[in-house]
Amino acid sequence: QVQLVESGGGLVKPGGSLKLSCEVRGYISDKYPVGWYRQAPGKEREGVACISIMSGNADYADSVTGRFTISIDYAKHTIYLQMDSLKPEDTAIYYCAVDVPGCAPYTDYDLSLADPALGTWGQGTQVTVSS
Repeated sequence: QVQLVESGGGLVKPGGSLKLSCEVRGYISDKYPVGWYRQAPGKEREGVACISIMSGNADYADSVTGRFTISIDYAKHTIYLQMDSLKPEDTAIYYCAVDVPGCAPYTDYDLSLADPALGTWGQGTQVTVSS
């Protein structure tokens, strides 16, 4: 069974950068895209970015477009989320996940979908943006 392990979170000042990692342990078909999601206190979980393992094509939420970049290191079985120009509103627990509707095989990506009851999720990593 696949396991996802996130790391790289922390405290950063507004305008700063962080790079999150999601290590994929175990086997999963490369037909499954991998997504990054986040959940702020008192808010619903939301999609941030989704990337195809097969093609490398990616999609981003409007709120992070131009500031965040998702990428893959195939040799390390790791998906990264480079976050630049961070804002206080980016503060959240960040999760990676696979097989979540909205970031799934053979469908258009829809990052408005982020049901934590579906798919396989990591444990999350806290990102706090504060001066």
